[in-house]
Amino acid sequence: TEGLWGALTALSPQDWEQRQEEDTLLIERILLLVRNVLHVPPDPAEEQQGVDGDASVHDRVLWALHISGMDDLLKFLASAQVEQQWALHVLEIISLMFRDQSPEELAALGQGTAGAEHGEDTRELETLRQRELAEKRARALQRPSRHSRFGGSYVLQGLKSIGDRDVVFHKGLHNLKSYTHDLGKEPRRVPRHRQAA
Repeated sequence: TEGLWGALTALSPQDWEQRQEEDTLLIERILLLVRNVLHVPPDPAEEQQGVDGDASVHDRVLWALHISGMDDLLKFLASAQVEQQWALHVLEIISLMFRDQSPEELAALGQGTAGAEHGEDTRELETLRQRELAEKRARALQRPSRHSRFGGSYVLQGLKSIGDRDVVFHKGLHNLKSYTHDLGKEPRRVPRHRQAA
């Protein structure tokens, strides 16, 4: 069997171009052998003789494939772009590997540990989110507020506007020195022919 595994483990993306036809035939025969071994139906008489909880023949074959590294090799063959010619063989082998399993059982197996890990991850993420929000609030309180463009309104006493009321000045106090009654008014345009030379 070492020769069989040796031929399969010699697969690598670098030497697929240098592979000879004999190697290709050998790889195909090995994949067909694995498929045929997994295709053997279970024997009900032998399954009943075993102790409850004892691994079935199919499970023991799968364990032997795992120990030998064949499952990793199948994953490589399924995912490598240059090994697409084996895709149907690999798909059939994987289908036969899960032959006795129901989708509900497989999903429940994944939920046992994954559900607890997911809940723990969710709690950890929520804790990190709360901490980040608290830091964001603290930073917002520490930095000075943005300067507003509203400079305030001031009443200039002693300077009368239209009527008898005091002037209300809406600019900042630093602009008070340049105050005129014409502030904000559009200047009158003099036509060109009437402008002074």
